[in-house]
Amino acid sequence: MPVKAPAADLVDRLVLANRILYDQGVVDGLGHASVRHDSEPGVFLLSCNRAPGMVRRRDITCYDYDGNAVSPDAERPYLERFIHGEIYRARPDVVAVVHSHSPSVIPFAITRHRLRPVYHMAGFLGRGAAHFEIRDAGGDTDMLIRNPALGKALADSLGGCSCVLMRGHGSTVVGASLEQAVYRAIYAEMNARLQLAAQPLGEIEFLNEAEARLSSDMNDGQIPRSWNLWVQRLGTIDLDH
Repeated sequence: MPVKAPAADLVDRLVLANRILYDQGVVDGLGHASVRHDSEPGVFLLSCNRAPGMVRRRDITCYDYDGNAVSPDAERPYLERFIHGEIYRARPDVVAVVHSHSPSVIPFAITRHRLRPVYHMAGFLGRGAAHFEIRDAGGDTDMLIRNPALGKALADSLGGCSCVLMRGHGSTVVGASLEQAVYRAIYAEMNARLQLAAQPLGEIEFLNEAEARLSSDMNDGQIPRSWNLWVQRLGTIDLDH
């Protein structure tokens, strides 16, 4: 049975999220963002197979947690839609998911070096980033999360963290809102860049658990300010084209 159409504002914000992530250099032609459907349990919104910077309203498609399109006339899907479905299945607290290959995060994924908060903007990393080893779940692969079993293994590795690093691939962050997930994807990349720059200088004094929690709580109240700036940077855009 067809699902209810999602709220128009939610579709627009997901289109903007994709374009913001491209504008901020977190995604390029690849990567994707999703959000839970506002009124249909077990359904999430994700673009069809489109470069994030080119996502339009009509590209937004509804999927169930198994990765099946439940929108009429759905176009070709992303291969890794199972990242999103399995995280939503495992984490009822998660409202939005961003998967990217942002460059400064990759070194932490391939070395198993912990990505930890070096400054207050990345307080959400207070528990450190989780690590996912795809060989443990699927042996030798093309590194993509292209089926539910690999998606479940990734969700299991994420656990209760806000970010999971994927060896030889990239990272996935989650949030309690679409805006928060976008914020976290942007600042995970920035924190990684700063952590890499600081390592040659000596021992890093990371935020402790309390500092990270307090900083994260504070920043969550400021996300609309950043979101509005990111939207303004896009200029006058037509979300239908």
